[in-house]
Amino acid sequence: MGTTRATTVIAAWFRFSVWDCYVWVYAWNEICHGPWHDDSCYKLIDHNAKEDPRLILFKREWFEGKDCLDIGCNEGLITISIAKKFFCQSILGVDIDAGLVETAYWNLRRLARTTNGHNKSKDASRTQDSIYVDHLISDDPSNVKSSDFGSHLPVEELFKRVSFRRENFVESLQGCTEKYDTILCLSVTKWVHLNWGDDGLITLFAKIWRLLRQGGMLILEAQPWSSYKRNRGVSQTAKSNFNSICLRPEGFREILLDKIGFKSADIITDSLSGAAVGFDRPVVMFCK
Repeated sequence: MGTTRATTVIAAWFRFSVWDCYVWVYAWNEICHGPWHDDSCYKLIDHNAKEDPRLILFKREWFEGKDCLDIGCNEGLITISIAKKFFCQSILGVDIDAGLVETAYWNLRRLARTTNGHNKSKDASRTQDSIYVDHLISDDPSNVKSSDFGSHLPVEELFKRVSFRRENFVESLQGCTEKYDTILCLSVTKWVHLNWGDDGLITLFAKIWRLLRQGGMLILEAQPWSSYKRNRGVSQTAKSNFNSICLRPEGFREILLDKIGFKSADIITDSLSGAAVGFDRPVVMFCK
């Protein structure tokens, strides 16, 4: 039943013009959005971990010299970390929450201020996200030459390569002219699914496929069905969509390969070591 529904929705999606697609989802503007930031990166990290455990799994060749997109970037910590550690040509973080996008820019500015001023806070009351930002600035790049970045990208280069934008990804279907080599979708699928149902999930996957260059990759971390059950009561919309969902997370691989058109899928990890309890989710890489 789920596979048949996916086939029907995908066929309709590609048959529509870009403007038709935009109109199709624009009617959902009044839907109550769930708290996408509930799966923020500082909640995912075990308090004893020095960095987000997903960064340990990622390889530089997936990002170095490439144009990247981080969907549901939250406060921008993963976005900034990837640029700093893996030397992206560019990376754009998008999030539905304007407040989170503002915080992401604040984190980027704070990184520059603290690095240039060598003035880390010693306040014991810092939040976990503040501690994570402090980890980002722990390597002083002031002695790194522009011709030799060493192990991390200097702050002045981060400002050239990292940007953030407020965007509802499943509603902004007009154009799709941007192209990326690597797209990250980390702990986002559940919130898209609960707010827009199966149609929204397929729109998410189809748009990612269209935005990727040939040979590009999607790095997907999907929340399990048990997580849906815990959060179905966040809004009436989520509760209603939960009851009508046919496409379960365990079937996402088949949908992306057989229906969307990705040619291969490789499991990066089955269980995320170093993640907080309940957040050790599989991470899978799909290639176009």
